[in-house]
Amino acid sequence: MLVVDVTDPADPRLDDLRDLNHSDRRPDLPGGRGLVIAEGTYVVGRMLLSRFRPHIVLGTDARLQQLRREAAAEGWDADAQAGDAVYLRTTKDVLSEVIGFKSSRDILAAADRPTPLPVDHVVDGARTLVVLEGVNDPENLGAIFRNCAALGVDGVLFGASTGDPLYRRVVRVSMGHVLRLPFAHLPGVSTTWQRSIEDLRGQGFRTVALTPSGDVPLSRAVDAEKVAFVLGAEGPGLTEHAMRACDVRATIPMREGTDSLNVATAAAVAFYERSRER
Repeated sequence: MLVVDVTDPADPRLDDLRDLNHSDRRPDLPGGRGLVIAEGTYVVGRMLLSRFRPHIVLGTDARLQQLRREAAAEGWDADAQAGDAVYLRTTKDVLSEVIGFKSSRDILAAADRPTPLPVDHVVDGARTLVVLEGVNDPENLGAIFRNCAALGVDGVLFGASTGDPLYRRVVRVSMGHVLRLPFAHLPGVSTTWQRSIEDLRGQGFRTVALTPSGDVPLSRAVDAEKVAFVLGAEGPGLTEHAMRACDVRATIPMREGTDSLNVATAAAVAFYERSRER
Protein backbone atom coordinates (compact mmCIF):
# COMPACT_ATOMS: atom_id res chain seq x y z
CA MET A 1 0.00 0.00 0.00
CA LEU A 2 1.44 3.32 -1.11
CA VAL A 3 1.04 6.14 1.44
CA VAL A 4 0.65 9.65 -0.02
CA ASP A 5 0.14 12.84 1.98
CA VAL A 6 -2.74 15.08 0.89
CA THR A 7 -3.35 18.57 2.26
CA ASP A 8 -5.75 20.14 -0.25
CA PRO A 9 -9.46 19.18 0.14
CA ALA A 10 -9.97 19.98 -3.55
CA ASP A 11 -7.43 17.36 -4.66
CA PRO A 12 -9.17 15.32 -7.42
CA ARG A 13 -7.72 12.10 -6.00
CA LEU A 14 -10.29 12.48 -3.20
CA ASP A 15 -13.32 12.58 -5.49
CA ASP A 16 -14.35 8.97 -4.88
CA LEU A 17 -14.99 9.81 -1.23
CA ARG A 18 -16.43 13.29 -1.67
CA ASP A 19 -19.88 14.54 -0.52
CA LEU A 20 -21.02 11.31 1.10
CA ASN A 21 -24.07 13.00 2.62
CA HIS A 22 -25.43 14.39 -0.66
CA SER A 23 -28.22 12.09 -1.82
CA ASP A 24 -27.83 13.13 -5.46
CA ARG A 25 -24.02 13.09 -5.61
CA ARG A 26 -22.84 10.47 -3.18
CA PRO A 27 -20.41 8.02 -4.83
CA ASP A 28 -22.17 4.83 -3.68
CA LEU A 29 -25.26 5.45 -5.84
CA PRO A 30 -25.69 2.38 -8.09
CA GLY A 31 -26.67 4.65 -10.98
CA GLY A 32 -23.65 6.89 -10.48
CA ARG A 33 -20.16 5.76 -9.57
CA GLY A 34 -21.64 2.79 -7.74
CA LEU A 35 -18.70 2.57 -5.37
CA VAL A 36 -18.67 0.57 -2.15
CA ILE A 37 -17.66 2.68 0.85
CA ALA A 38 -16.17 1.32 4.08
CA GLU A 39 -15.82 3.44 7.24
CA GLY A 40 -13.74 2.78 10.35
CA THR A 41 -10.70 0.58 10.86
CA TYR A 42 -12.72 -2.58 11.50
CA VAL A 43 -14.87 -2.24 8.38
CA VAL A 44 -11.95 -1.15 6.21
CA GLY A 45 -10.13 -4.22 7.45
CA ARG A 46 -13.05 -6.43 6.45
CA MET A 47 -12.98 -4.81 3.01
CA LEU A 48 -9.27 -5.56 2.61
CA LEU A 49 -10.04 -9.23 3.30
CA SER A 50 -13.00 -9.40 0.91
CA ARG A 51 -13.65 -9.57 -2.84
CA PHE A 52 -14.38 -5.82 -2.69
CA ARG A 53 -10.83 -4.65 -3.23
CA PRO A 54 -10.34 -0.94 -2.41
CA HIS A 55 -8.41 1.30 -4.76
CA ILE A 56 -8.26 4.22 -2.33
CA VAL A 57 -8.11 4.60 1.45
CA LEU A 58 -8.40 8.01 3.09
CA GLY A 59 -7.53 8.64 6.71
CA THR A 60 -5.30 10.10 9.36
CA ASP A 61 -1.91 8.72 10.29
CA ALA A 62 -3.29 7.55 13.64
CA ARG A 63 -5.94 5.42 11.90
CA LEU A 64 -3.35 3.97 9.52
CA GLN A 65 -1.28 2.81 12.46
CA GLN A 66 -4.40 1.44 14.17
CA LEU A 67 -5.39 -0.48 11.02
CA ARG A 68 -1.92 -2.01 10.87
CA ARG A 69 -2.01 -3.00 14.56
CA GLU A 70 -5.47 -4.54 14.34
CA ALA A 71 -4.51 -6.51 11.24
CA ALA A 72 -1.32 -7.77 12.87
CA ALA A 73 -3.28 -8.87 15.94
CA GLU A 74 -5.49 -10.95 13.62
CA GLY A 75 -2.46 -12.44 11.87
CA TRP A 76 -2.41 -10.58 8.56
CA ASP A 77 -0.55 -7.64 7.02
CA ALA A 78 -2.69 -4.62 6.13
CA ASP A 79 -0.18 -3.16 3.68
CA ALA A 80 0.29 -6.44 1.83
CA GLN A 81 -3.44 -7.14 1.73
CA ALA A 82 -4.16 -3.66 0.35
CA GLY A 83 -1.95 -4.36 -2.66
CA ASP A 84 -1.97 -1.44 -5.10
CA ALA A 85 -4.43 0.67 -3.08
CA VAL A 86 -3.25 4.18 -2.22
CA TYR A 87 -3.54 5.46 1.35
CA LEU A 88 -4.21 9.19 1.17
CA ARG A 89 -2.97 10.39 4.54
CA THR A 90 -4.49 13.64 5.73
CA THR A 91 -5.83 15.54 8.76
CA LYS A 92 -9.20 15.30 10.48
CA ASP A 93 -10.20 18.72 9.15
CA VAL A 94 -9.40 17.91 5.53
CA LEU A 95 -11.15 14.54 5.77
CA SER A 96 -14.29 16.15 7.22
CA GLU A 97 -14.36 18.80 4.49
CA VAL A 98 -14.05 16.15 1.78
CA ILE A 99 -16.74 13.75 2.99
CA GLY A 100 -19.09 16.53 4.10
CA PHE A 101 -19.44 15.81 7.81
CA LYS A 102 -17.32 15.29 10.91
CA SER A 103 -16.49 11.62 11.40
CA SER A 104 -15.02 10.04 14.51
CA ARG A 105 -13.84 7.07 12.44
CA ASP A 106 -11.23 9.11 10.50
CA ILE A 107 -10.65 6.40 7.88
CA LEU A 108 -12.62 5.40 4.78
CA ALA A 109 -12.04 3.23 1.74
CA ALA A 110 -13.67 2.98 -1.69
CA ALA A 111 -13.94 -0.05 -3.96
CA ASP A 112 -15.60 -0.74 -7.29
CA ARG A 113 -18.55 -3.11 -7.30
CA PRO A 114 -17.43 -6.52 -8.55
CA THR A 115 -19.50 -8.73 -10.81
CA PRO A 116 -22.59 -9.90 -8.87
CA LEU A 117 -22.43 -13.44 -7.57
CA PRO A 118 -24.70 -16.01 -9.24
CA VAL A 119 -27.39 -17.58 -7.09
CA ASP A 120 -25.74 -21.00 -7.31
CA HIS A 121 -22.57 -19.61 -5.75
CA VAL A 122 -24.57 -18.70 -2.64
CA VAL A 123 -26.73 -21.82 -2.50
CA ASP A 124 -24.23 -24.57 -3.29
CA GLY A 125 -22.88 -26.11 -0.10
CA ALA A 126 -25.05 -23.93 2.16
CA ARG A 127 -27.02 -25.35 5.07
CA THR A 128 -28.70 -22.19 6.31
CA LEU A 129 -29.88 -19.32 4.12
CA VAL A 130 -32.03 -16.24 4.54
CA VAL A 131 -34.29 -14.93 1.78
CA LEU A 132 -35.51 -11.33 1.99
CA GLU A 133 -38.60 -9.84 0.35
CA GLY A 134 -39.05 -6.08 0.23
CA VAL A 135 -36.62 -5.32 3.09
CA ASN A 136 -35.46 -1.80 2.31
CA ASP A 137 -34.42 -0.19 5.58
CA PRO A 138 -30.59 0.02 5.62
CA GLU A 139 -30.42 -0.37 9.40
CA ASN A 140 -32.38 -3.61 9.19
CA LEU A 141 -30.38 -4.89 6.22
CA GLY A 142 -27.08 -4.16 7.95
CA ALA A 143 -28.23 -5.75 11.20
CA ILE A 144 -29.42 -8.87 9.38
CA PHE A 145 -26.01 -9.34 7.76
CA ARG A 146 -24.30 -8.86 11.12
CA ASN A 147 -26.65 -11.42 12.69
CA CYS A 148 -25.95 -13.84 9.84
CA ALA A 149 -22.20 -13.60 10.41
CA ALA A 150 -22.54 -14.07 14.16
CA LEU A 151 -24.97 -16.99 14.08
CA GLY A 152 -23.74 -19.10 11.20
CA VAL A 153 -25.99 -18.26 8.25
CA ASP A 154 -24.22 -19.19 5.02
CA GLY A 155 -25.69 -16.65 2.60
CA VAL A 156 -28.40 -14.13 1.78
CA LEU A 157 -30.76 -14.14 -1.20
CA PHE A 158 -32.73 -11.07 -2.28
CA GLY A 159 -36.22 -11.26 -3.68
CA ALA A 160 -37.92 -8.39 -5.47
CA SER A 161 -38.09 -4.87 -4.03
CA THR A 162 -35.25 -5.26 -1.55
CA GLY A 163 -32.83 -2.45 -0.77
CA ASP A 164 -29.25 -2.05 -1.93
CA PRO A 165 -27.04 -4.22 0.31
CA LEU A 166 -24.00 -2.12 -0.65
CA TYR A 167 -25.47 1.22 0.42
CA ARG A 168 -22.96 2.96 2.68
CA ARG A 169 -25.12 2.73 5.82
CA VAL A 170 -25.75 -0.99 5.27
CA VAL A 171 -22.01 -1.63 5.06
CA ARG A 172 -21.44 0.37 8.23
CA VAL A 173 -24.26 -1.19 10.28
CA SER A 174 -23.25 -4.68 9.17
CA MET A 175 -19.76 -3.99 10.54
CA GLY A 176 -18.44 -4.92 7.10
CA HIS A 177 -19.93 -8.42 7.09
CA VAL A 178 -22.01 -7.61 4.00
CA LEU A 179 -18.65 -7.53 2.19
CA ARG A 180 -17.72 -11.04 3.29
CA LEU A 181 -21.00 -12.97 3.44
CA PRO A 182 -22.09 -14.14 -0.04
CA PHE A 183 -25.36 -12.73 -1.38
CA ALA A 184 -27.21 -12.81 -4.68
CA HIS A 185 -30.39 -11.45 -6.24
CA LEU A 186 -33.08 -13.89 -7.26
CA PRO A 187 -34.58 -13.45 -10.74
CA GLY A 188 -38.09 -12.19 -11.36
CA VAL A 189 -40.37 -9.29 -10.46
CA SER A 190 -42.61 -8.87 -7.42
CA THR A 191 -45.11 -11.48 -8.61
CA THR A 192 -42.70 -14.06 -10.05
CA TRP A 193 -39.52 -14.14 -7.93
CA GLN A 194 -41.21 -16.53 -5.47
CA ARG A 195 -40.59 -19.38 -7.94
CA SER A 196 -37.03 -19.33 -6.62
CA ILE A 197 -38.35 -20.36 -3.19
CA GLU A 198 -39.75 -23.47 -4.83
CA ASP A 199 -36.37 -24.03 -6.49
CA LEU A 200 -34.77 -24.02 -3.01
CA ARG A 201 -37.24 -26.69 -1.92
CA GLY A 202 -36.12 -28.75 -4.90
CA GLN A 203 -32.53 -28.45 -3.65
CA GLY A 204 -33.42 -29.93 -0.28
CA PHE A 205 -34.11 -26.77 1.75
CA ARG A 206 -37.00 -26.54 4.14
CA THR A 207 -38.33 -23.07 3.37
CA VAL A 208 -39.60 -21.35 6.51
CA ALA A 209 -41.75 -18.21 6.28
CA LEU A 210 -41.41 -16.15 9.45
CA THR A 211 -44.75 -14.54 10.21
CA PRO A 212 -46.74 -13.62 13.36
CA SER A 213 -49.64 -15.61 11.90
CA GLY A 214 -47.59 -18.79 11.57
CA ASP A 215 -49.02 -22.11 12.71
CA VAL A 216 -45.74 -23.88 13.56
CA PRO A 217 -43.50 -22.89 16.50
CA LEU A 218 -40.07 -21.77 15.34
CA SER A 219 -38.32 -24.50 17.35
CA ARG A 220 -40.11 -27.18 15.30
CA ALA A 221 -39.47 -25.49 11.96
CA VAL A 222 -35.67 -25.52 12.08
CA ASP A 223 -35.03 -29.25 12.61
CA ALA A 224 -34.00 -30.03 9.03
CA GLU A 225 -30.68 -30.64 7.32
CA LYS A 226 -31.04 -27.47 5.23
CA VAL A 227 -33.20 -24.48 6.11
CA ALA A 228 -33.98 -21.24 4.27
CA PHE A 229 -35.68 -18.54 6.34
CA VAL A 230 -37.92 -16.19 4.37
CA LEU A 231 -38.54 -12.74 5.86
CA GLY A 232 -40.51 -9.73 4.72
CA ALA A 233 -40.30 -5.99 5.20
CA GLU A 234 -41.01 -4.13 8.41
CA GLY A 235 -44.76 -3.49 8.60
CA PRO A 236 -46.26 -5.36 5.63
CA GLY A 237 -44.27 -8.55 6.22
CA LEU A 238 -44.25 -11.31 3.65
CA THR A 239 -46.70 -11.32 0.78
CA GLU A 240 -49.20 -14.14 0.67
CA HIS A 241 -47.61 -15.23 -2.60
CA ALA A 242 -44.26 -15.71 -0.86
CA MET A 243 -45.76 -17.54 2.11
CA ARG A 244 -47.65 -19.92 -0.16
CA ALA A 245 -44.34 -20.86 -1.80
CA CYS A 246 -42.84 -21.91 1.56
CA ASP A 247 -43.03 -25.29 3.29
CA VAL A 248 -44.10 -23.96 6.68
CA ARG A 249 -45.21 -20.73 8.31
CA ALA A 250 -43.35 -20.38 11.59
CA THR A 251 -43.94 -17.97 14.43
CA ILE A 252 -41.86 -16.77 17.37
CA PRO A 253 -43.84 -17.16 20.59
CA MET A 254 -44.44 -13.74 22.18
CA ARG A 255 -46.29 -12.44 25.17
CA GLU A 256 -49.86 -11.24 24.77
CA GLY A 257 -50.10 -7.67 23.55
CA THR A 258 -47.01 -7.86 21.32
CA ASP A 259 -47.91 -8.31 17.68
CA SER A 260 -44.46 -8.63 16.10
CA LEU A 261 -40.71 -8.09 16.35
CA ASN A 262 -38.43 -5.86 14.33
CA VAL A 263 -37.40 -7.87 11.25
CA ALA A 264 -33.70 -7.89 12.17
CA THR A 265 -34.56 -8.99 15.71
CA ALA A 266 -36.85 -11.74 14.43
CA ALA A 267 -34.07 -12.88 12.12
CA ALA A 268 -31.60 -13.03 15.02
CA VAL A 269 -34.01 -15.17 17.08
CA ALA A 270 -34.54 -17.52 14.14
CA PHE A 271 -30.82 -17.80 13.42
CA TYR A 272 -30.07 -18.51 17.08
CA GLU A 273 -32.73 -21.23 17.22
CA ARG A 274 -31.24 -22.75 14.09
CA SER A 275 -27.70 -22.64 15.53
CA ARG A 276 -28.92 -24.42 18.66
CA GLU A 277 -30.53 -27.12 16.54
CA ARG A 278 -27.36 -27.63 14.52
